[in-house]
Order: sequence, then C-alpha cells, then structure tokens
Amino acid sequence: MSLGANNDASGERREGDRLAILPDELLLQIFETLGRTSRKSLCNVSRLNKKYHRLSDAVLYKSILFETPELHLTFSESLSRRPRRGSAIHEIKLSYPSSELSHLALDGPVHNSYLDPKRVDGLSRTLSIMSNLETLDISVPDVLLHGIGTLFNGPFDLACLKTCSLFYQCANDAYWDLRENIHIFAHPTLENLTIKRAKLDERGFDFIERPHVTPLKRLQLVECDINDDALADVLEFPEALEEFVMTQTEHPEPELEESSDSLSDYIVALNSQAEFLRRVTFDSPTLHNRKTLRLRDFEVLKTLRLNWDHQLFAKSSKKPRLHSVGFPPEMESLEFFNELGTDAEVTDLIIVAIESKEMIAKNWKTMVVVEGENGVPLEIKNACRAVGLQLDIIGAMNEDTAFDSDESRDTKLGTESNASENIETDL
Repeated sequence: MSLGANNDASGERREGDRLAILPDELLLQIFETLGRTSRKSLCNVSRLNKKYHRLSDAVLYKSILFETPELHLTFSESLSRRPRRGSAIHEIKLSYPSSELSHLALDGPVHNSYLDPKRVDGLSRTLSIMSNLETLDISVPDVLLHGIGTLFNGPFDLACLKTCSLFYQCANDAYWDLRENIHIFAHPTLENLTIKRAKLDERGFDFIERPHVTPLKRLQLVECDINDDALADVLEFPEALEEFVMTQTEHPEPELEESSDSLSDYIVALNSQAEFLRRVTFDSPTLHNRKTLRLRDFEVLKTLRLNWDHQLFAKSSKKPRLHSVGFPPEMESLEFFNELGTDAEVTDLIIVAIESKEMIAKNWKTMVVVEGENGVPLEIKNACRAVGLQLDIIGAMNEDTAFDSDESRDTKLGTESNASENIETDL
C-alpha cells in the first residue's frame, strides 16, 4: 500500500510539473521569454531543481553588463566557485566611464585561466575563461589595453567571438594605440568590428606570421587616426568584407597625425576588397580630393555615402580634367551628408553624371542630399526628374523631398481639376 502511495505521490509530482516533459530546447525559449519579462521570476524558477537551475543559468548569464570594475571582480570570484557559468556567457559589455582602477587588486587569482597574473590583469583573465563569448563591447580605461589585447593574440581565447567593439579611455582624451590590440584583425571567427578613437601608424600589421583569411564582414572606424597604408595592410586579411564605415568630426581633437587628408588614399586602401564591398561610408568632413574618384573596380557596391559632392568629383581647379567619375557599376544609392552646390563646376559634373545614368550606373535609383541654406540647385532637381532618379532631400518640406513621374503628376493635375469642377458645381 505504501508502494501505491509512493506511485500516486510521484504521479502527482509529474502531473504538477508539466514543464518537465518538454525538451531542453523548448524550455530554454520559455525561460528566455520569462527572463525578458522578469529576471527575478526566472531566478525563482532556477531554484526549483537542478535542471531548471542549469537552463536558467544559460539565460541569466547569456548577456552581462559590468558598469563598475568592482562588479567585474566580484563576478570573477563567483566563477571560481561555479566555473560552468563562464561558458554560459555569450555577450558581455564592460563600461567603466569614470572609474579608477588603481585602488583595485587586479592581480588576484582567476581559476581556469592560464594567463600569467604578473603580465595580465585579473579582469582580462576573467574574459579568457568565457569560452562561448560571441559579443564583446569594451569601454574601459587604457590601463587594461595590454591585457585585453593579449586575448586576441592567443589561439584558444575567445574562440567563438563574432562581434567586438573596442574603446579605451586615455588621459586628455588622446587616441589609444591600436597596435596593442592589432591581433583583433587576425581573429579567426570575428565578423563585426567597431574601433573607436584609436590610432595606427604606417607599420600596420608588422608581424612575420600573418593570417591567411578571416571572416570579417563589417569594419567601422569611429573618430580614429588611421594611416591609409596601415589600413590597406589589415584589409588584406578579410576573405570578403561587405561594409566599411569611417567617421571623423569636423574639427578632430587631438589633431590627426597618422591620417591622410585625401579620400583617394583610403579608396586605394579599400581596393583589396573592391570585389566584395556592398556598402561604403566616409563621414569625414576633413577629407578632400584632388582627383575624381575611380570606383569601377567596386563591382558589387550598392550604397556609397560621402560628406561632400567634391569628395567624389574633386574641387574646381585651373587644370583640365575628365568630366566623369568612375561610378560603381552596380550602385543603387548615392548619399551626401552636406549640402550640394558649393562648387559650380562640381554641380555641372553631377548633372552630367545624372543625365548619363543609364551608361555609368544603370541601377542608380536614389540620391540622398540635405536641404542646406540655399536649398538643392534647381538644375539638379530637373536632371533627376528627367531621368527618373529619386531625389530624397533631408530637411526639406514634403513637397520638395521627391519628384513624381510624368504619369503621376498628370494624375495629380487631373484630380485637382476634378476637384475644381466639383467646387464650381456646389457653388
């Protein structure tokens, strides 16, 4: 009878816990949904049994934000007691905007990390044991520059990393030296890389052992001081880079020392990836151009975004020049971040290019510009209307932001005429 009672009790337990019959994959999805609604509720679920605890950990520790180094070190100590949690972390952000690290003991023990504590800080060693980390967002003081850079130089550290953002805060808001983290360009799994306020001189990847190919798809350089030859060097590694973004302020502080002042030099640096790039953005007002750009080799480029029209066509000069630009043959969208019409000769060249659209860029569908103080030159508007090129004007009134085709314009006029007749009939 007691046996029957036990069977009944176990049956009641099985019936009470209806989640227990679900596979782990489905339970994980349920726990992820619960975690987005209430992490506290998920923590309560994790205490029910060992299975739920294991699956809840995979959700609770999947994405972590450390806003102070103290939190990071406390978590490092907890990993020594439960090392399995290190492998559960897929995304981590280190953001210490105003913290001082000098008062912290960064040389403490970190279990399961082989890195030498005499050479690498404890915070970096903690990162090294997160074996399944996919996303790493760094915004910390430059005292950690060397230690984190060491992780990119190891064959087994961060072996699953796909997305990385790097920014180290330096005294006087100086640029940090990318050479300390240069091996990030050789990472065997990285697909998306963002680098903020770094500098790199002409030596580039100055090592005998060089990677063959890397899976990097997107590279973004934000307010960096990068030598164009060094950029050309590191861009030889990606197997097929699809997007490149380079931005800089109108008045860089500190002044740029390594960068070229010519956009053409950076276009040349991109040539090794010309057959793969689909999107290119140069938001750098300080760059000028002495020659019209040659972009015919960029065979699959769909979107080109620049600051000024004269960066594409070059400013007026006394020397004669070609009246065309080597547009990417498959270009669909051309965007300028600043107003057009500041150079009359350049405006004439833009009009010629628009009128020759079917020959130089037959897939060109859209040109995006800003309104500017004097508006968009009427000649450019008329040229776009004549060839059916959509002109999107940022900051203009709705009636000026696009142009209707002849058919739609006639339809609109017919509608207005009918409306007038109706008004007269009513009167």
